[in-house]
Amino acid sequence: MTSYNPKDWISFIFSASKADTFQKLIPMMFIIGIYSGIVGYLEMEYWDLPDDSQVKNISVMHSLLGFVISLLLAYRTNTAYDRWWEGRRMWGGLVNSSRNLAIKLSVILKDENDRAYFRKMIPGYASILQKHLTDSDTAKQLFDDVDLEIDHHKHRPNQVAKILFQKISDLYNSKKITGDQLIILNNELQSFTDICGACERIKNTPIPYSYSAFIKKFIFIYVLTLPFAYVFILGYFVIPVVVFIFYVLASLELIAEEIEDPFGMDDNDLPTKKIAENIKKHVEELI
Repeated sequence: MTSYNPKDWISFIFSASKADTFQKLIPMMFIIGIYSGIVGYLEMEYWDLPDDSQVKNISVMHSLLGFVISLLLAYRTNTAYDRWWEGRRMWGGLVNSSRNLAIKLSVILKDENDRAYFRKMIPGYASILQKHLTDSDTAKQLFDDVDLEIDHHKHRPNQVAKILFQKISDLYNSKKITGDQLIILNNELQSFTDICGACERIKNTPIPYSYSAFIKKFIFIYVLTLPFAYVFILGYFVIPVVVFIFYVLASLELIAEEIEDPFGMDDNDLPTKKIAENIKKHVEELI
């Protein structure tokens, strides 16, 4: 995730980053510019359309549809940001659940071997979940000094959650914790699986295809019809104007596409790896 000062306007305006949509849209902007120049040349030089041509009235369509496209893009961006923010809330919940579980175990457990086990396994769940959501392989060395076999063909976070609960159950059977303490710890462990399911829902449920495809087609057709109407007003200046309009509209769609899946490795995605590292640090301080 990109670190920045939200009050530093100068750096926003004059700096460029890998997340900047301008770099991604350069090829299409170049094509749109050439297209606008060709349309402008045909209308002004080849077709020699008069100023009262009905083609000029196409701008009425743009005025009507401009409001519609703004609503669509606003809804698209808000929906994508809601997914990003919900993902952040889920990982914030994982931080809290990990801390709560560590605090309770630090008070309940007296055996140092048991404490050491949970000192490694609680942050291990966050690390496994982070790798699970980014589709990367689980690093077995994450569980140094822990006798753990991970079946990579199965749901990895579920396996870790099962192992954690099995350990809690063994502590109860060996009379190291009471029934009331088992219930208290079970609530924290259950929240791990709830958070995992919520993150998977965000990652595995994209925006409906028909909606996403319609917005892209709408933007494309809207921009392609702009030169026909505004050549009469702007002349060849229609080229930079149309390119800029395309840049603004397409950038909003690109930003929404990037943040709707907040668990990837893009600059604007959530820093889940850093959060997992912080969980490990906090748990080791508590237990």
